[in-house]
Amino acid sequence: MKRTQQGFTLIELVMVIVILGVLAAVAVPKFVDLSSDAKTAALEGVAGGITSASSVNYAARSVTTGNGSATANVACQTAAGNILQGGLPTGYTLSGTVSATVGTATACTLTQTSTNATATATIISIN
Repeated sequence: MKRTQQGFTLIELVMVIVILGVLAAVAVPKFVDLSSDAKTAALEGVAGGITSASSVNYAARSVTTGNGSATANVACQTAAGNILQGGLPTGYTLSGTVSATVGTATACTLTQTSTNATATATIISIN
């Protein structure tokens, strides 16, 4: 009579578990490191969004004073909250004061509260 194989041997199962363990040991540090990269990218994205929103706000306010928000001589935190749809995301703070001189670009320091990492966002002052 011919015997047919019914399943895997114990050695085959152990080898698969060992291979999966080695792969997991190599892959886990890469995923752990990605979280810090993601937080840095998010910080840079928020800073870029503030800078872009400031440019759009300056253009809209320059054409018609009824559009956009005044940003001259106010705190960076307040100005960013006014020019961003939905306001400044939670977990971020802006320090500094926007210049009183119209058309002047002010560098505001954006801080991510969970990591204390910082980036620079530029806000253009306009009345």
